[in-house]
Amino acid sequence: MSKRTFNTLYIVIGIIPFLMLIFPGFELGNRATPIIMGLPFSFFWVLLWIVITFIALITLYRLDPEKDEEEDV
Repeated sequence: MSKRTFNTLYIVIGIIPFLMLIFPGFELGNRATPIIMGLPFSFFWVLLWIVITFIALITLYRLDPEKDEEEDV
């Protein structure tokens, strides 16, 4: 994977969760009636996107083409 493709993917994966946590993306999960794991759905929605972002960033770190290169200091 080229560095340019990786950077584009990194930006897209960083923006999608951000958009899901602000208006209008948050409107999809802005409900209180279903209780999931003892939390109103809106709290669960926020926690879900935090976990999804964390997993996506770990995956991107493992795919980073420059991860294994040693830096000259």
